[in-house]
Amino acid sequence: MRELEKRVRDLERMLGRKTMEVEILKEALDLAAPKKRLLRLASFDKDGSR
Repeated sequence: MRELEKRVRDLERMLGRKTMEVEILKEALDLAAPKKRLLRLASFDKDGSR
């Protein structure tokens, strides 16, 4: 029984780490999105062509 409890604790800890990773990556994407839009706009000529 203790082995199962230890396994559950380990899995909960791993889940917590992965959840934090996802949150960090989401924030990074949010920060990168405006820069990506600016780069796209800068790549167009005045007449709308590339």
